[in-house]
Amino acid sequence: MPEHLTKERVLEALRRVKGADPGADLVSQGLVSEIVIHKGKVYFAIQVDPARAGEFEALRQAAEKAVAAVPGVEAVAVTLTADRAPGGAPAGGNGSGQDAPQGSPFTRPGAARDARHRPGGVPGVANIIAVASGKGGVGKSTTAVNFALALKEKGLRVGILDADIYGPSMPRLLGLKGQPQQVSGNKLAPMEAYGLKVMSMGFLVDEETPMIWRGPMVMSALSQMLKDVAWGELDVLVVDMPPGTGDAQLTMAQQVPLAGAVIISTPQDLALIDARKGLNMFRKVNVPVLGLVENMSTFICPHCGEPSNIFGHGGARAEAARLGVPFLGEVPLTLEIRETSDEGRPVVASAPSSPAAEAYREIAARALSELERSKGAARQAPRIVMES
Repeated sequence: MPEHLTKERVLEALRRVKGADPGADLVSQGLVSEIVIHKGKVYFAIQVDPARAGEFEALRQAAEKAVAAVPGVEAVAVTLTADRAPGGAPAGGNGSGQDAPQGSPFTRPGAARDARHRPGGVPGVANIIAVASGKGGVGKSTTAVNFALALKEKGLRVGILDADIYGPSMPRLLGLKGQPQQVSGNKLAPMEAYGLKVMSMGFLVDEETPMIWRGPMVMSALSQMLKDVAWGELDVLVVDMPPGTGDAQLTMAQQVPLAGAVIISTPQDLALIDARKGLNMFRKVNVPVLGLVENMSTFICPHCGEPSNIFGHGGARAEAARLGVPFLGEVPLTLEIRETSDEGRPVVASAPSSPAAEAYREIAARALSELERSKGAARQAPRIVMES
C-alpha cells in the first residue's frame, strides 16, 4: 500500500466524524473496528446499537466519505455491525484489522444487510442439506465432500458450501486454488471440481490466515456465501457446517429452509455426547434430522486384515436407535481416505470401487430416502430472535 495510506490515517479521518453521541467522535466512542487496507481499498465496520441500526445509514455514509478523502484511498467499504452496545470494547481494539475477502462483493457497503434480509431460500437450489457435528476432529468435512460426490453419482446437480469460516477445508479436500470470479449482479461464480460447484472462505483468504471474526461477522459472511453466489440450478446444496451449535448453525436455520441435517460422529462416548447436542439443536429449530453417521468406525489392518475398533464400534448406531433417528451408515478408518483427502482427490472420485467409497454411496442413498420421506410436511424457515 502507499506509505501515506495507513490505519492511523484512516482513524485520523474517522475522528472527525461525530458518533452516536454528538459530543464525541466515532473512534473515541469505540465504534470502529476491523480496519483492513488492501491495494488502496479500505474495509471496516461500525458497531451500532441493534435497537437503532436503521438510523445509522447517514453515519455510515459520513464515515465512508471521510475515509474516501484520505490520500491513496481508491475505494471504501463500510458495514454496520449490531453485535454489541456502543461503547463496549471491540474485538482487537480500535483499528485492529483482520484479513478480509479481497476484491469480493461480500465487502461492498450494505451487502451483509441485503443478504440477511433477502427472504426465502437460495434461488435455483431445490434442497439444502447441512452436514454437522457437535465437535471437531470427527471427519465431518471429509464426509461432507464424499457425501456430495456420492449424491452427484446419482445424477443430481450438486454444490457444496464450506460454511466453516474459521477452518475452511474444501480448497484442500478438492484440490482447488485461485479465487472465484465476479459475475453480473454483484455475485461470485462458484469454483468447480469433480462436477461439484464449490464456495469456501478458503478461496478468499490465504490458507494460513486466521479469521478472527466476531459472531455477527460470521453470520453475515454465511448469509452472503449462500445468497450472493451464482449457484445456478442445483438439486442439492451440501453445507459443511463448522463444529458446534453456535452462530453458524443458527444463521443457517434462520436464513434458509434447510431440507435436513446429517450428523457425523465417531463411535466413542465423548464424541457422541457432542453429536447429541448438535442433533437436539437442529430439532429445536425444526430442521429434520436425516440421520447419524458413524465415521472412523473400524480399522482394518492392511498387513494382517484383522479389524481393530480404535475408537470403539457401534456407538452411533446405538445412539441413533436411542434417540429415534435413522442410522445412515458406517465409514471405516482407512489410510486411503486420509491420503486421498490430503491430496485433493476424494475417495469417491479417485477410488470409486473401494469399500470406503461404497460406504459413502450407501449413506447418500439412505439420506436421500429420508429426505423424500421428510418432505411430506412442508415447513417454513424458523424465525430466531436472540435477546441479550
